[in-house]
Amino acid sequence: MAEMKYSEKGLWIQKEGELYRLGISEKGQDDIGEVAFIELPDEADQINVGDALLNVEGAKAVTELESPLAGTVVRYNQELEDHPEKLNTPEKENNWIVEMKDVDPAAFAQLSDKA
Repeated sequence: MAEMKYSEKGLWIQKEGELYRLGISEKGQDDIGEVAFIELPDEADQINVGDALLNVEGAKAVTELESPLAGTVVRYNQELEDHPEKLNTPEKENNWIVEMKDVDPAAFAQLSDKA
């Protein structure tokens, strides 16, 4: 069963088995506004806390979304390169950014249960 947590910086984190999927939460969408342009990082094997997951240009802000967790990248949502507007939708199957493994469960457990 999937477990859901949220970061203070506007991301949701869904744990399913050994995989952690990160995407933009409603708070993050509200903070950024309508997404117009994104820039995915180069494929990285290892992500540390505070590393950029995504550069986002929205109606309200241009920002770098930082990872709340450290781990190994399994894959990025490549569809976002051609369709950044998917980050504006509430559906988690569309607005996810990255999937990771090798994440410290204790770090995940410290994230908020509330969006």
